Amino acid sequence: MDVTEDTVRGVCTDAVFERGERYLAEGRIREMHRVDTTVTAVVSGSRQYDVRVDLAADEFAPRCDCPYDGPGTCKHVVAVLLRCVDDRPPDEGARLDAALDGADIDELRAFLREELVTDADLRDRFLAQAGESTRRSVDELRTSIDRRFEERNPEYHVVFEHIDFTQWFNLANEYREQGRYASAATVYRALVESLDDNMERVDGAYDHFSSAFSRALDGYVDCVAATERDADAVTNAVKFLDERATSGTPFLAEHFERAAVELRGKAGEQSCE
Repeated sequence: MDVTEDTVRGVCTDAVFERGERYLAEGRIREMHRVDTTVTAVVSGSRQYDVRVDLAADEFAPRCDCPYDGPGTCKHVVAVLLRCVDDRPPDEGARLDAALDGADIDELRAFLREELVTDADLRDRFLAQAGESTRRSVDELRTSIDRRFEERNPEYHVVFEHIDFTQWFNLANEYREQGRYASAATVYRALVESLDDNMERVDGAYDHFSSAFSRALDGYVDCVAATERDADAVTNAVKFLDERATSGTPFLAEHFERAAVELRGKAGEQSCE
């Protein structure tokens, strides 16, 4: 998309546009970088918020870790986009490519391996792109997701702001694109369990958490159903959904019940093929 005031207005409400203009005028953008068409920035609000936009994507594919859950995108994203209208940061893509081209392959391999050793989430993404199935259990993946809830508001049990679950959805999608549905289902189930168990902590941004839960639950059902007629996987998944319907967060019970019915239906369709 062309980055103009009109296209920015098209991704937010009038009120948010005005707030974004004010944030830009007040110098709230603390840091801003661009690699190719991806712009990352830090915008100061009630705290520092991380923003990412893709200037070439439909509606700029905005991401921000602020708690905004209204229509369109938030004022932090708007401020960054408006800055890009007349003052885009320099593209660091060529510099990055030059550094990669000039790097010693053994040193680069050693650097990458060291990062992968210490960062389990990055390691999962790397192995997924390399065509490997996940060896992390649901509980292990849940630990990483649960940590986001704990880090969001460490002094209190309540979570007021939304949490970015993109890395896990991207990981599940990577497995799906490779046809590794069991691995994708493992990631989705970890998201479902964590969101269900932590939903009582949420006090704000309800639409955000509900949307993430529904997306994870739908992905779980789809991937279990696609596991090549694995009857045990389907049976275990239905049992899990039935148990959650009675023991999980009460207002999510109907979602688990619906998912169990849907999975039974999909399994029945496959058995008739």
